Amino acid sequence: MAGYFADFVIASALIVVITALMGSMSNTIGERLFGRNKRKKHVEASRRIQQGWNFVGGKK
Repeated sequence: MAGYFADFVIASALIVVITALMGSMSNTIGERLFGRNKRKKHVEASRRIQQGWNFVGGKK
């Protein structure tokens, strides 16, 4: 019974890990193939919005 449980846990862990990796890999491939010049769209929009803001806290 312990062997069955160990096999079940290992198979379940592999399914979860492989599914997570497939999702991130397909997202990266999709961004690179179909993203073209939109790759930095959100970063640039955020930078434009935050332009002129004062830095708060910490030393720089």
